[in-house]
Amino acid sequence: MSQKFKELIASERPVLIDFFATWCQPCKVQSSVLNSVKDNVGETARIVKIDIDAYPAIAAEYGIRSVPSLLVFKNSELLWRGTGVHDVNTLTAILNQYS
Repeated sequence: MSQKFKELIASERPVLIDFFATWCQPCKVQSSVLNSVKDNVGETARIVKIDIDAYPAIAAEYGIRSVPSLLVFKNSELLWRGTGVHDVNTLTAILNQYS
């Protein structure tokens, strides 16, 4: 998965990674917000969810200490990072800024 993850974040278009856990209630809220963000940004950005319990090595590599944690990458560069639930407009604006 680590090699696949590196290929994913090497994308020319921004990639928002949502580090989440199935037991996390705020993560469920963030997930529904991300569906709306996806509708707003369309093909200009990708949104990928990574379960920290299924992929603990990737979570550890990026210092994920709380969920939800959101990271935006483009060309393998970390451009933005946030923890907690973020609203549709904020996340849409962040992705559009890097598109």
